Amino acid sequence: NFCVVVDDMDMDITHVIRGDDHLNNTPRQQNMLVALGRKPPVYAHLPMILGSDGAKLSKRHGAVSVLHYRDEGFLPEAVLNYLVRLGWSHGDQEIFSIEEMIRLFDIADVNKSASAFNWEKLAWLNQQHMMHAPAARLVQPLRWQLDREGVQTNDDARLEQIVLAQRERAKTLKEMAVNSLCFFRSPAAYDEKAVRKHVTPEIVALLEQLSEELSRLSDWSAPAIHAVISGLAAKENISLGKLAQPIRLAACGGTVSPPIDATLAILGRDETLSRLAAARALWRNPI
Repeated sequence: NFCVVVDDMDMDITHVIRGDDHLNNTPRQQNMLVALGRKPPVYAHLPMILGSDGAKLSKRHGAVSVLHYRDEGFLPEAVLNYLVRLGWSHGDQEIFSIEEMIRLFDIADVNKSASAFNWEKLAWLNQQHMMHAPAARLVQPLRWQLDREGVQTNDDARLEQIVLAQRERAKTLKEMAVNSLCFFRSPAAYDEKAVRKHVTPEIVALLEQLSEELSRLSDWSAPAIHAVISGLAAKENISLGKLAQPIRLAACGGTVSPPIDATLAILGRDETLSRLAAARALWRNPI
């Protein structure tokens, strides 16, 4: 206690804001300062942040290095937003920019009761920030996450396309990067169960016809690709899904991806045609 008091004196501390677990230290420190002839600072004691089980926050709850949140794909502004909202509120507003946090914060509005740390709420809030941010804002952190997955790319325009296609499907940038590896790596294998469900000799023939039509496209864009796929499905009197899923399998190896037109637009013409050809060859002559 005495060392803390001397440090506060040396630094001319005027306000002390700390957890309410230090409340019992305050009278002793105030008396020491008065005895030393100094005016005590203003003290404020904030409620603690607890784990989801009500116990004192620990590493298993989320009390880890701030770099851990970066590694897991959380945006700094989302983490700050979540921490601010743990002990403070401004009406019913949940999502705050850093500028709004600075402008609106008032210590008088800090909660009087303890708050519980919740990973799911943090992940939700992170996704909200990803969805509201300009796509260009997410390019650098997405590139960093991809690099950790062994993918190097300097194509900012392509990364922006990926952000726009994936951010409603991922809660963190790490999840977005993992979900986007298919844009940089050809399928090493195809989901066998999905192949049995979606691929027939008739579908293989349609994929060949589709490849021919796609190769003639002058405008390689999602709307133009969609027109080709939906036109072929209508011509063959099949649902769009019956054609889209085999295309997705051929392009990504599985049945989960952004809309198929956006997926092929991001892959590019040459890569799309190459993947369709590889899948057709395998499905036409299964081992």
